Amino acid sequence: MTSLDTRSDQTLEAAFAAHRGELTGYCYRMLGSAFEAEDAVQDTLVRAWRAYDSFEGRASLRSWLYRIATNVCLDMLGSRQRRARPMDLGPASRGDSPPGPTLPEVTWITPIPDNRVQGDGDPADVAMSRETIRLAFIAALQHLPPRQRAVLLLREVLRWSAAEVAELLGTSVASVNSSLQRARATMATSEVREDDPITPLDEASQRLLARYVQAFEAYDIELLTALLREDAIQSMPPYEMWLRGRDNVIAFWAGPGAACAGSRLIPVLANGCVAFGQYRPSGPNGEHEPWALQVLEFSDGQIAEFTAFLDTDALFPLFGLPMSLDGTSMAGMSSEGISPPNGVVAGDPVH
Repeated sequence: MTSLDTRSDQTLEAAFAAHRGELTGYCYRMLGSAFEAEDAVQDTLVRAWRAYDSFEGRASLRSWLYRIATNVCLDMLGSRQRRARPMDLGPASRGDSPPGPTLPEVTWITPIPDNRVQGDGDPADVAMSRETIRLAFIAALQHLPPRQRAVLLLREVLRWSAAEVAELLGTSVASVNSSLQRARATMATSEVREDDPITPLDEASQRLLARYVQAFEAYDIELLTALLREDAIQSMPPYEMWLRGRDNVIAFWAGPGAACAGSRLIPVLANGCVAFGQYRPSGPNGEHEPWALQVLEFSDGQIAEFTAFLDTDALFPLFGLPMSLDGTSMAGMSSEGISPPNGVVAGDPVH
């Protein structure tokens, strides 16, 4: 590695910034929160800046930053309760059930814009990045003890050698291999849909997404029913309630969820998936207010999972979504061609 000792502060800052995206992805997988991941990366870079005079260059700058980021995440995790999804906390509800109580933000896995954690690079690495920020994968990671979590991510997502991970964690190769084996066994019991990998948005996927937007904005229950898998799952953090099965999801949409009729959707990218900022009617002149960030997962040409995150005050600014829509701002919106084409910055709104 070329020494940075004689470089300017501006150049050093640029060198740190070049690693921000991948560090954010790593911290997000460790912590399960986009906001905590941003805090962890900021803390990492501040620590690195302050300690750079002691950096001896025996490892790469990237490895040194990951060491700091790992320690920051382990400190943040401490003894706190793991983040989860509603389906981790209790049994499914009936479709005619009211949403029920809510739990605080620290309870939940939160979504993250793709462009915060991904960049250009080897297609296989990009595909791995997308697969390993899926909500189910992030939730499964939270079942691992923090050090096992770090080992799994460093070995299997970032593809570090056992020796490199042992050096970073200050432990032995045997300990790393043992931790990885235990982590793999735990992950094998999770409900991550390994048989349904995320695939690029081809023309068929674009048509499916356009049909979904058309059906949801029209609140056409018959069309929405046709788009759902029989075993579809719905959840709505911060509510504890979650639903399993097409009949229950549709019963909720036609019953307690019927206030979503007349909504408008703006597509974005979240957790390797197409997502939508949902705006519900709020005024007599076509005004709409934020209601949810919908994250959809598809399987076999249908919707397999529907997660509606309702903390729009925090999430809409994170995703670059406007905090209101009126009739004028919606005039140019269309359900046609909504999927992100090649070259669109993932995570930015797609118009």
